[in-house]
Amino acid sequence: MEPRIITLANQKGGVGKTTTAINLATALAAIGERVLIVDLDPQGNASTGLGISRNDREISSYDLIVGDANVAQAAVLTDVPNVAIVPSTLDLLGAESALINQPDRAFRLRSAFKQIAALTINGQAVSYILIDCPPSLNLLTINALVAADAVLVPMQCEFFALEGLSQLLQTIEQIRTTLNPRLSIQGVVMTMFDRRNSLSEQVLADVRHTMGDLVYDTVIPRNVRLSEAPSYGKPALLYDLKCAGSQAYLRLATEVIRRERQLQAA
Repeated sequence: MEPRIITLANQKGGVGKTTTAINLATALAAIGERVLIVDLDPQGNASTGLGISRNDREISSYDLIVGDANVAQAAVLTDVPNVAIVPSTLDLLGAESALINQPDRAFRLRSAFKQIAALTINGQAVSYILIDCPPSLNLLTINALVAADAVLVPMQCEFFALEGLSQLLQTIEQIRTTLNPRLSIQGVVMTMFDRRNSLSEQVLADVRHTMGDLVYDTVIPRNVRLSEAPSYGKPALLYDLKCAGSQAYLRLATEVIRRERQLQAA
């Protein structure tokens, strides 16, 4: 079977895209999936959070998107069993200018994934690809949306959570009608939820009212362990499996898989 490709996107920064990418990947791997993360953010935080040093990023997602390397060449195995990553470097800052005159500039990542069969993790085919996007709606994000089967939107439980959401939804709809008709919204996950703060409860209620069933039942709490883990080059699930954040991402993984099975059965 072809792997399911899920893009994590939100043009707002600091909403938990990267934290969600690496911990959701780890949670999916823990329940038997083989997961490839593609780090499309020039900051490379997903790569750092999985312990991939700058010196070990000889081939990166930049090489993948400009066509200088295939997926098998660019992917690096991580210390997380059944998780690999195509790491990011600052070269990605130049990707837009390198591709701007190419007629297929929005389809580069989709084309690269056509060679995904060449990549195996522990001898088995990849079952999920998670794409960590930069905090903007630029050409890198467009490539991620064109390549994806579905979009997962992390949203912070803060006052301005809904600000910009309409722009993101409009972009997703434009991609669906013009470049990628199979694109759907996998779900919206609320992050950095603080039960001690009544504002978090109000924001969660507002988003559920606006987005309905698209919002996952699982809410990711504001959690010190989630913040500490990247400094050790580990997902929170390896750093502290029992913390509230890790347990929330395990629940989110089961929701993602359940929704995927419902889509396949439809």
